[in-house]
Amino acid sequence: MSVLLSPVAPPAPIQLLDLPAQHAPLQAGLNAAAATCLHEAAFIQGPAVGQFAAELSQYLGGPHVVPCANGTDALQLALLSLKLPAGAEVIVPAFTYVATLEAAAVLGLRPVPADVLPGTFNLDPQAVAAALTPRTGAIVAVHLFGQCADLQALRQLADRYGVALIEDNAQAIGATFQAENGASWMAGTVGEVGTTSFFPSKNLGGFGDGGALFTRDAGRADYLRQLANHGQTRKYHHQHVGLNSRLDTLQAALLRVKLPHLPAWTAARQHVAARYDALLSGLPGVAVPARDLRSTHVFHQYTLTLADEPGRRDALQQFLAARGVPTAVYYPLPNHLQPAYEYLGYRAGQFPVAERLCRTVLSLPIHPTLTDEQVAYVATQVRAGLA
Repeated sequence: MSVLLSPVAPPAPIQLLDLPAQHAPLQAGLNAAAATCLHEAAFIQGPAVGQFAAELSQYLGGPHVVPCANGTDALQLALLSLKLPAGAEVIVPAFTYVATLEAAAVLGLRPVPADVLPGTFNLDPQAVAAALTPRTGAIVAVHLFGQCADLQALRQLADRYGVALIEDNAQAIGATFQAENGASWMAGTVGEVGTTSFFPSKNLGGFGDGGALFTRDAGRADYLRQLANHGQTRKYHHQHVGLNSRLDTLQAALLRVKLPHLPAWTAARQHVAARYDALLSGLPGVAVPARDLRSTHVFHQYTLTLADEPGRRDALQQFLAARGVPTAVYYPLPNHLQPAYEYLGYRAGQFPVAERLCRTVLSLPIHPTLTDEQVAYVATQVRAGLA
């Protein structure tokens, strides 16, 4: 792969995520879908919702798809469907977005963090095994930044100890994992329930909030549909305590326009990541994202890990910002040290990998419309900032 020489200024303004550029070629289809929705006026549970669910199921290899209002609701619904007793423990990654813990906490369950692997940022199966107790009801595997957690090991642990496996697939839709038996598993379809988010910045993002659940179990899918619609078995007949969590018809209609483009967008993200790898690999004091060779990577984020030196990450972020390169830190404070979760009783130092990552990670711009010239400019500035 040839290395492009970078200009001294961005060849065009660089965005972390450029949704207007991504949507521009789809504008006619998006307009038509919105117009149809407005004309039909079936804004709740309209035909586009079921159509989108069927099309997403086909893309994912056939699981039942249950749309809902957002990705956090999807996690809550997944846990609700397990019927765990109050206070049951739910093992979660120590390095993840707060929603993974929040979904368990608001249901009266106890989030139990387990540390992650320093290269892939995903759950460390050995740490999960050490965290299992007789009170464990579920393991939540987050496929962070676009790469599958170790589904083989986590599925085996869940089966061995009789607990459920939930997949938080908000960042890795379309990723696959190669199992020991040669099967290719789609992320989100291996656990009892998988969840995703259609938050606008996601690889398949809507135009507001949205989410969905995946399951291979037809009975569980029917139960999830009821839970997401006030616990109704039929209108005005409420068999369960549920939520009001329905994907808007308009969001489903617009997501139907975007879904066919997801494979091409994924390939474009992978191309950007490969360019970054070529330009930044081997650079002292920084590590490019590690790859689990069993998993594909759909690069929701391209996240560098810097040397753990005080101020190094923040200084690089400021250097890049001054040169027109936006970056982000996912995530600056581990959840077990957030004030909201002090009640869990964890202390600094208990999850050293997660805590170190919070001090050292930095995510670069990545999206399907980022050009090779822009990538080269970003890489040049990263090199300059670390010199």
